[in-house]
Amino acid sequence: MSDTNLTAILKKQGDIQLEDIPIPEPGPGEVQLCMQHVGICGSDVHYWKHGAIGDFVVKAPMILGHEASGVVSKLGKGVTNLKVGDRVAIEPGVPCRLCSHCKHGRYNLCPDMKFCATPPIHGNLARYYVHAADFCFKLPDNMSTEEGALLEPLSVGVHACNRGGVTLGSKVLICGAGPIGLVNVLTAKANGAAVVCITDIDQSRLDMAKSMGATYTLKVTSKDPKEMAQKVEDVMGVQPEITIECSGATPSIQTAIYATKSGGCVVLVGLGQADITLPIVNASVREVDIRGIFRYVNCYPTALAMVASGKVDVKPLITHRFKLEDTLKAFETTFKGEGIKVMIECAKK
Repeated sequence: MSDTNLTAILKKQGDIQLEDIPIPEPGPGEVQLCMQHVGICGSDVHYWKHGAIGDFVVKAPMILGHEASGVVSKLGKGVTNLKVGDRVAIEPGVPCRLCSHCKHGRYNLCPDMKFCATPPIHGNLARYYVHAADFCFKLPDNMSTEEGALLEPLSVGVHACNRGGVTLGSKVLICGAGPIGLVNVLTAKANGAAVVCITDIDQSRLDMAKSMGATYTLKVTSKDPKEMAQKVEDVMGVQPEITIECSGATPSIQTAIYATKSGGCVVLVGLGQADITLPIVNASVREVDIRGIFRYVNCYPTALAMVASGKVDVKPLITHRFKLEDTLKAFETTFKGEGIKVMIECAKK
């Protein structure tokens, strides 16, 4: 097989194939990118294994990947913010810029959002890719393109902590120590949280969270949410003011509500079942706010500054590295739950 623009394509549920496709040309306001690194997200694996996430169904072959960085290789007409050779982090969602959500600064809620590797929009797990120039962020010299790719999950942490109001002195509970739970640990600490406790069923992930700055770790040993909420208070010494739920597991969401201090806030980040039972009266009478988040909005510049300044170190998140040619092995590794973040190198050496 020739390799001009080797690309990882989800042909159908359960079938990832590598194909050489034409190199895309940038249109007005776009840049062509020589892709450098793409991290594998749980959503990529879910589309591979299940063919859908909620209403987003893979109905035609789709290029995977959205946690990405690249080097500008060609400019489209009218692009002035970048030049050929710039290394960039790619914010994967491009909104319409015209609707009321966009105009009010909440473009993540744009109904016409074009988001990489969300059907029917193609992703960027390829040698070359084209993207809107204004959603590409130039990396400073002291940042690697691996770190650039990790700005995507880090931005989820930035948005979650913003929605929860994490600030100096906050006492925070994070449920779930996967990649998103870990970036919330990093962000909460960077925002000045005084205490961060994190829960998970996997001790090795809790150990990773501890090494990345968590004050306390708590292994989940019971599906009784009230029992786990009490254990959280016992470990922290107080009830958390803010809980960021990253697992999507029903008992964990219930624990998040019971554990949170009256007048506090629960941020729902992890997505599980579409319909679940919640202790809604408990939340209501104690004025515990429940907030959702959808991806992130205006968070890439903050995430970039956090890493560039040295305030946050995302490098330990990467536990496995693969070449683009070994994409299937990379996906299998992620599916097996091995390590934390699997990174694919896209450029030919």
